[in-house]
Amino acid sequence: MSAEHSSLTLPSFAKINLRLEVKGRRPDGYHELFAVFQTIDIRDTLCFEETSDNSIELICEQEGIPGDDRNLVVKAGRELKTVFGVNLGVRIKLRKRIPAGGGLGGGSSNAAVALVGLCQIWDINPQQGQLLAIARRLGADVPFFLTGGTAAATGIVDKIAGLKDIDYSYVIVVTPAVQVSTAQAYSMLGAPALTKDSTDIILSVSDAEAQVGDSLSVEPRNDLESVVFEIEPEVRRVKNELIRTGASMALMSGSGSSVFGIFENREAQKFALERLNREANWLVFSCSTVSRKTYSEAMGSCGAFLQQNLSD
Repeated sequence: MSAEHSSLTLPSFAKINLRLEVKGRRPDGYHELFAVFQTIDIRDTLCFEETSDNSIELICEQEGIPGDDRNLVVKAGRELKTVFGVNLGVRIKLRKRIPAGGGLGGGSSNAAVALVGLCQIWDINPQQGQLLAIARRLGADVPFFLTGGTAAATGIVDKIAGLKDIDYSYVIVVTPAVQVSTAQAYSMLGAPALTKDSTDIILSVSDAEAQVGDSLSVEPRNDLESVVFEIEPEVRRVKNELIRTGASMALMSGSGSSVFGIFENREAQKFALERLNREANWLVFSCSTVSRKTYSEAMGSCGAFLQQNLSD
């Protein structure tokens, strides 16, 4: 392995859902979805250091973050070892800022960044499409975090199509101290069963882009909001407070519990932050969107590596 890759530090960005539509239950038991993902500049950090003992050591000081095979970062390393026959080890230090279980994709983002960082550390050169296939095995929205920016996601949100980047400079994300069960939310939604074969119901890239159109910023949608508001009324209160403090649009991200608000300018954002931070049990973040170009640049040499290796 080259000396320049013996250690590496990479950012791991969060995401919000600008749209989440549940089309119905598929024949395989999963739900057919149409989503629009957007990276934001709330980030974790992963520091990689190659070791020679063939082990994967994950260190995270935040309480409640597992360091074993329950963590997607460790699973990502094991997948790469199996597929490419790697006999080296790694020590990974994970610095968490993205709230766990808040619908911001922190675990999936960490997994995607682990795949990229470990390919560099271990000098792995996947064939085109190979890295994407591994990402899909790790989790439905892991593939999105190989590209970032604004993207449409279809199927079980594992089919990703890049869209024209949306620029929101003044965003507030609030994560209340409640946990939402994704399985319970989908169960309560009671989406109808889809009768078509799964190959027929997966939307094409062009269909996905057509659905977004020019109405995205004025027609937010999350089909899980109503049921999550029943399960955890605190999430509804977060959304109401974001609107009350001046958000031009507010929406729950994923299956919650995080809710984001879009503000017109820095002054409006600052006004809202002062009031929202009075809530003792809410994590409140000031952030902005991250474009696909900025996402790639933040990954440094790994950004170019991804562009060369991502292909179906």
